[in-house]
Amino acid sequence: MKIITWNCNMAFRKKAQFILAEKPDILIVPECENLSKLQFPEDVPIPTSTLWYGANPNKGLGIFSYSNYKFKLLKCHNPDFKNILPIAVTGGKVNFTLFAIWANNPADKDGAYVTQVWKALHYYEELLSKSKVILIGDFNSNSIWDRPRRVGNHSTVVEKLATNKIFSTYHTFHQQEQGKEAHPTQFMYRHEDKPYHLDYCFASSYFIKRIKDVKIGQYQDWKLYSDHKPLSVTFDL
Repeated sequence: MKIITWNCNMAFRKKAQFILAEKPDILIVPECENLSKLQFPEDVPIPTSTLWYGANPNKGLGIFSYSNYKFKLLKCHNPDFKNILPIAVTGGKVNFTLFAIWANNPADKDGAYVTQVWKALHYYEELLSKSKVILIGDFNSNSIWDRPRRVGNHSTVVEKLATNKIFSTYHTFHQQEQGKEAHPTQFMYRHEDKPYHLDYCFASSYFIKRIKDVKIGQYQDWKLYSDHKPLSVTFDL
């Protein structure tokens, strides 16, 4: 199973062909327009299952299947956390719980980005205790911005997930330390000299044991389409 997250920087319908060349089974697309606006060119494959959530029809969170996997937003979804979506994934070789994430909620006075993830982890504690869980998307966070006195910074999110035996696929596969990533996933304003690692795929031990490959796209290949590069994770299921 190959799962990819790519913040497309809006207008996904005009860019889908480029990310689909990577042949994802499941694709998570922050900053994606809603389904009514997704009119793909004739030569672009149509997803077999879709899910979209957001308040802005031009800029929400899209989840797409290009395989047998099907999606259903769980009834326990708390809209207070906006684009942190608990999803039942079925129809493939394994069923699992997917959290599709675009951490972005300016209305929350406690913090718009990683604080959203921190709150969601506690709210969805029961789901996180399951044996097959993947959290993937644009977390808009990194431990380099930790505020020690703030409850719920990036490092405490990583620690909280670890208590549920959920770990970063990138950091595990490439033997990287949080905050010292060798491969950035975002370039602010598309400037190559402003790199950050903001996109993640965390997975439970079941999946961690089955990682086959973790890749991050190259700046030159993606700079024309977005300020983010895709994060691609392949599991041997």
